Amino acid sequence: MTEDDVQAAYSARAAEYAELLDSIDHAAAPDINLITEWARGISGPVCDVGCGAGQWTQLLTDLGCEAEGIDPVPEFIDIAQDTHPDVTYRVGRAESLGVPEEALDGVLAWYSLIHTDPALIGDTLTELARCVRPGGRLALGFFTNTTLEPFDHAVTTAWFWPVD
Repeated sequence: MTEDDVQAAYSARAAEYAELLDSIDHAAAPDINLITEWARGISGPVCDVGCGAGQWTQLLTDLGCEAEGIDPVPEFIDIAQDTHPDVTYRVGRAESLGVPEEALDGVLAWYSLIHTDPALIGDTLTELARCVRPGGRLALGFFTNTTLEPFDHAVTTAWFWPVD
């Protein structure tokens, strides 16, 4: 499964996905609490990578962060901008954020790297690290397991990752 295949799968179901998840009200309370606590340590620009319908980017903005959401799916960016018009969104990819080195105080990648091919995850994480300033913050959400293995996600194949 290529990154373009994942983008196409989400493009085809963007409206359905957004209907289910376009508001932070649909998020689990423990996730909201974790991201809120993480965001309290952010003092500069933060990027919500794989922002989807924009609900987490909106939360970060509401918490006082200078947040921008990026997603490779143009339909998600359109939905995010319509739903959360006071927040900045743009089309982009995790493996090439399009920001200068050490330009961000934080990166949130909340369940947005779950479809990344294991052979490519190192390059993607290197890009995120390149963009975060020393002492900055990275928050990753993903499905855990003791071994790396694929599973049938509702949209397209995703991966369980060991924490290490």
